[in-house]
Amino acid sequence: MHNRSRHTDAQTGQRVTIDTHRWWRDAVIYQVYVRSFLDSTGDGIGDLAGVRAGLPYLKKLGVDGIWLSPFYPSPQQDHGYDVADHCDVDPLFGDLGEFDLLMTDARLLGIKVLLDIVPNHCSSEHPWFRQALAEAPGGEARARFHFADGRGPGGAEPPNNWHAMFGGPAWSRITERDGTPGQWYLHMFTPEQPDLNWRNPEVGAHFDHVLRFWLDRGVDGFRVDVAAGLYKHADLPDSPDPMADARTRDSVNPLAWNQPEVHGVWRHWRSVCEEYTARDGRERLLVGEVSVPSAREHAHYVRPDELHQAFFFDLLSASWNADAFRKVISEAMQDIAGTGSTVTWVLNNHDQVRTVTRYGELGAEGSGLGAARARAAALLMLALPGAAYIYQGEELGLPEVVDLPDDVLTDPIYRRTGSRARVRDGCRVPLPWSGHASPFGFTTGTESAKPWLPQPAYFAQYATDRALADTRSFWHLYRDGLQLRAGMPQLGEGPLRWLDTPPGVLGFVRGDGLVCAVNFGTAPTPAPVAGTPLLSSGPCVPGVLPGSTAAWWISDRTAS
Repeated sequence: MHNRSRHTDAQTGQRVTIDTHRWWRDAVIYQVYVRSFLDSTGDGIGDLAGVRAGLPYLKKLGVDGIWLSPFYPSPQQDHGYDVADHCDVDPLFGDLGEFDLLMTDARLLGIKVLLDIVPNHCSSEHPWFRQALAEAPGGEARARFHFADGRGPGGAEPPNNWHAMFGGPAWSRITERDGTPGQWYLHMFTPEQPDLNWRNPEVGAHFDHVLRFWLDRGVDGFRVDVAAGLYKHADLPDSPDPMADARTRDSVNPLAWNQPEVHGVWRHWRSVCEEYTARDGRERLLVGEVSVPSAREHAHYVRPDELHQAFFFDLLSASWNADAFRKVISEAMQDIAGTGSTVTWVLNNHDQVRTVTRYGELGAEGSGLGAARARAAALLMLALPGAAYIYQGEELGLPEVVDLPDDVLTDPIYRRTGSRARVRDGCRVPLPWSGHASPFGFTTGTESAKPWLPQPAYFAQYATDRALADTRSFWHLYRDGLQLRAGMPQLGEGPLRWLDTPPGVLGFVRGDGLVCAVNFGTAPTPAPVAGTPLLSSGPCVPGVLPGSTAAWWISDRTAS
């Protein structure tokens, strides 16, 4: 049940009705990768005004909120995840005035706004780091980072054997003010992103200010980057497997990630959010990017006084297999939902190969099989209890762009390793909105305007205007699923009961009779419910569930 109360909006001075239901528990949030969403200026890079222009589209789609990728001042060495100023807007994307207009429009449309906050590291252009470079060893500015003397003769070797997730050593040596080789500093991603030292209280105080700066501007919460990071082992010892992070491109090194002290940060941040919630009844959200070895460890981050939610990546990484999906869903329901939080399901984001390509045969335009599986997975995700996050373009069925020329690749992973194997540019190509040739309405001006990453010609078939006009499109599947979900409270929260199904089929019952079933095989199988589906990811006839298809039914009676 939704509880409502009236408050005076601090931004507008108007009396507004506030929904005090814990909206985040079953919210569907759309991830906006700002530089690739919509460009309002003609420079080929998306911006906040473009996001603002796209809000009616997102309202029509039916999402509850948006998560904005970093738009702060930055040298853009890692497309904004190298932050030089946490409390401003990079001119590339607009200014604070434009941000405030975006917040006003989002509020009028009833769309929540989450910001991406990056507390593990900052830019090497951040004033703090510049001050540290100008200071002598042992100074206060260096204590905000992990500076250390090197090992071996003349300190020529790094302080430990750790390697960065994006390739190469996790340490870089600086030149001191007198021109001599000096200390080393830690960077778990790239040298342009020095890790902050959270054992220094100045760092925590700084981020208190950052949180309050944006909460005072009306944001509804934060997506927390690298939430299992922040603290490193106090002694910075050698790792038994120093290449693990680079090999997996994940936070595997147990000495660099998931340290127990990090939970104190989330308890404090939760108290800050609760303080703002108490003022006006509008609940603020913390959702963490938490990559840990098991659902049980994941659950530690979403205890009642820590993060509200954390992305559950195991569903994203599960192979297309009924048993694999059932296993990760069951573990999440047992370990994460058992904390009192709800599971935060995700199938894609700005760091992952798009689902159409990931589930199919790798190719420039994906495959029919990949598209069918991606549609089925979307319907499955929207039927699960908890919250769901949709990455921009998933609602269009966009495939990964796998054939970008080497000379346009911008991902620092490519710059660091020279390998295309894990490059993320292919999922970040700007969205196609309209027309038959690039820039497909993404940027203003003539067709000669160039998006920051080139769009392939085949993007024409995925353009938003075509998707809206075709009732069989991915867009309509998402929109119909979101509409049904919004009108059926049993879909957001509540129990899940597994059905006995044939091998290769996953089926469960939600709430008061909503049945979802997915056929992971390619051959048709008897449907678990008699009658015509309420919604399906592909063509269905009563009593039959085709291969690579998901469907929803409302029924009191499942098929025997």
